[in-house]
Amino acid sequence: MPIKPNAFKQALKDGRQQIGLWQSLANPLTAEICAGAGFDWLLIDGEHAPNDIPILLSPLQAIEAYPTHPIGRPPYGEVPLIKQYLDIGFQTLLIPLVDTAEQAERMVKAMRYPPDGIRGVGAGSARVSKWNRVDNYFRDADDQMCLLVQAETKTALANLDAIARVEGVDGVFIGPADLSAALGHRGDAGHPVVQAAIKDAFARIIAAGKAAGILTSNEQWAKEYLDLGCTFVAVGTDSGLLARQTSALAERFKGGGPAQTPTGGTY
Repeated sequence: MPIKPNAFKQALKDGRQQIGLWQSLANPLTAEICAGAGFDWLLIDGEHAPNDIPILLSPLQAIEAYPTHPIGRPPYGEVPLIKQYLDIGFQTLLIPLVDTAEQAERMVKAMRYPPDGIRGVGAGSARVSKWNRVDNYFRDADDQMCLLVQAETKTALANLDAIARVEGVDGVFIGPADLSAALGHRGDAGHPVVQAAIKDAFARIIAAGKAAGILTSNEQWAKEYLDLGCTFVAVGTDSGLLARQTSALAERFKGGGPAQTPTGGTY
């Protein structure tokens, strides 16, 4: 069987905007429900959600039957951990807290086999190659790997142009929550200083010829970011949707009137 083409990576190359949803609940059933909703991509979060390698496998398998593209976010950019994410089947990774071009270059190498990279050559015994049933996996794998790096600190903003120019980086994701804190406005992604920094970052990423991305549950902001040229935008989280909708439903029946649905916030 041939290797599965990375449709998300191709969409970024083509400049086609991709709408996504965050997966934090560490559950294959919620992942499958969301996979059937029509999003272009779902991110399975291993940084802030209780997802480790064995847990990640189940939602990844659940999503596979649907046309949405799974993206993995490890807790940090460590080469052995990236190898494990790739070997269980992720073709696209979002690496948090990438502050320098040197870090980005190392992540590129971690996504590729020697001689172009440092990814361990062991996928023949792993799910990603269907246990050596994928024809020419080792030959073709590098071309289907998609690397997204996350800029979310003052240092990353200072080095953003260099990070975005790194060959092998397919997109740069602005982390609004950590960036807000770094700029002195923790929990307030809507602050004018934060919004100005985010929009400036988008312009610099796009000018470098790379895809820009972000996560926000504020629909007005999401539409504005798409209008500014962002290519991949997550418009909510599974946990956030569940929390807001259950609270609103309870309030309507127990609070004597319609609940006020939150409209702001980073997530």
